[in-house]
Amino acid sequence: MGPGAAQTDPMSRYILALADPPALPVAGSDLLFPVRRIYCVGRNYAEHAREFGNDPDKEPPFFFSKPATAVALSGVTLPYPVGTDDVHHEAELVIAIGTGGAQIAPTEAQAHIFGYAAGNDLTRRDLQAQAKDMRRPWDMAKAFDDSAVLGAIHQLTETGPLTSARITADVDGTLRQDADIADMIWPVADIIAHLSRLVTLAPGDLIMTGTPAGVGPVERGQSCTVKIEGLSEARFSYGLG
Repeated sequence: MGPGAAQTDPMSRYILALADPPALPVAGSDLLFPVRRIYCVGRNYAEHAREFGNDPDKEPPFFFSKPATAVALSGVTLPYPVGTDDVHHEAELVIAIGTGGAQIAPTEAQAHIFGYAAGNDLTRRDLQAQAKDMRRPWDMAKAFDDSAVLGAIHQLTETGPLTSARITADVDGTLRQDADIADMIWPVADIIAHLSRLVTLAPGDLIMTGTPAGVGPVERGQSCTVKIEGLSEARFSYGLG
């Protein structure tokens, strides 16, 4: 392009202004991790599968998703979700993908991880029960606004491979969930390998790896905190309105 040639802003081609992507802080830095997609693993702890009447030996974990716009940062006070009277907490280890790929072997999975975070997969349990009864998708039970409360991402170079760590959730200081990520039916490497056979993973993808037993309601005016050893907490409160 010669001197004086017209300069065209590539963003001007879009009819609507594009918003910045949802992003998570990276622990120990001023950097942000842009969130592309959120995948979630169902029934990945045996005791949680059993508490909902499922057999973990016969029914392996499966995947569902949340939009990136479901992200809520730790420490936030949220309005109680509409359309429900029964929101449950679900404490989860979150994998942040830094290098994309498909057909990833379990032995190569660590090379695709940017880091880990603590997360809370909030669920409108009454809507989920209705969907199950009617054999309908879970989207409105899982993929609503502010349904993924996430802590800061800790880089793999800091944490190393996470194979064992205590994971807890408390509501107003009362312990509800208490387990170890070593109890996952599918460990991290197997989750990445299996998911990459279904979709092509990309930088910015998050994988919420399932929740242990003890899920329960978070009422208006209550606070819930998810903790995983070595990671920043994921904490939120619901307002009274």
